[in-house]
Amino acid sequence: MKEDVASRQGHAGDKSASVAVLVVAAGKGLRAGGALPKQYQRLNGRAVLSHALDAFLRHGGAASVQAVISDGDTPLYEEACAELGGVGPAIHGGAERQESVLLGLEALAAASTAERPDFVLIHDGARPFVSTALIDRVIDALKSGAAGVVPGLAVTDTVKRLGLNGLVAETLDRRALRRVQTPQGFPFDAILAAHRACAGAALTDDAAVAAEAGLAVQVVEGEEANMKITHPEDFLSGVAAEPRRLETPRVGQGFDVHRFEPGDAVTLCGVHIPHPARLKGHSDADVGLHALTDAILGALGAGDIGDHFPPSDPRWKGADSADFLRHAASLASDRGARIAHLDVILICEQPKIGPHKAAMRARIAEILAISPDAVSVKATTTEKLGFTGRGEGVAAQAVATLLFPV
Repeated sequence: MKEDVASRQGHAGDKSASVAVLVVAAGKGLRAGGALPKQYQRLNGRAVLSHALDAFLRHGGAASVQAVISDGDTPLYEEACAELGGVGPAIHGGAERQESVLLGLEALAAASTAERPDFVLIHDGARPFVSTALIDRVIDALKSGAAGVVPGLAVTDTVKRLGLNGLVAETLDRRALRRVQTPQGFPFDAILAAHRACAGAALTDDAAVAAEAGLAVQVVEGEEANMKITHPEDFLSGVAAEPRRLETPRVGQGFDVHRFEPGDAVTLCGVHIPHPARLKGHSDADVGLHALTDAILGALGAGDIGDHFPPSDPRWKGADSADFLRHAASLASDRGARIAHLDVILICEQPKIGPHKAAMRARIAEILAISPDAVSVKATTTEKLGFTGRGEGVAAQAVATLLFPV
């Protein structure tokens, strides 16, 4: 039964509405050849699916990014996502694409009311080069009130419809034709209801499902670079097609010091370490995270940690310094910048840092949703010289490298 379009749109003009992303990658991709499904084959050094997921993570406009995969592909998926931070748990799909999308939507619907998205973007895992600009076009159209949005490209070749015996029956008007791509975007409740109503119909894309439910689907401009890997030769085309992002680096530095006072543990780079003293400070006095926060703020030209979290403000008494670091990263994201690398050095005689460095790298990466490979944690002493040498406190120095779009 066709649904009333106006009753299903919702959130028209709501610029703050939340967006979820489902990247569909449960197929076998047999036409692409190779020993692995095409989404796990390597393209320019990493899995095709890794490229697709990373595009939405770098965009930063989605509340969640998740993949729908085949149950048996979990080890391949985990390898493909090993260096990606911020990807949600995988959802197991079905035998057909439409079934996989429905299972993905049902998984999102099962989340708490607070986490249920207003809109959803559904993207093919075999399209590795979706751009930030294209994602923006789809989201902007949704937030302006569209009941469905698909990217489309004009057809440049003359198109014939064949009749019996392969004879030309009709020449189609290519001005009214579009080659449709993904991501395709919809109000969440509307496309969930449409997929439920069309379960088992094996329609080839989500726009067809939406149309069956009576949703008016709008076309926005697609991109030739947003190619779909289908055949073996597409991998060669993909090597040449990958967009080269133009970015300029900026480097910031941070330095912090905290003295010891009576206590039983210290927190350094987000890791709790038993110690016969603690660091004195208005917050949790994590010198490592404070130095990193200042380094990111420095690269942004956004002042220092004291400007954003004054020690005179009672709100920050005993605060978790991870919140300070997330704030700095959020400012970077708002500027379109991404954190390329962080390097922090802890300067102290005690506690010994070596046994905790791996945990510190992992914790910093977790806070910022970046790869641990982008984080370096080092330690040194001052050979018994100065206040750190006398065991009076801990110092930290950090460098942050951020990449800004040109």
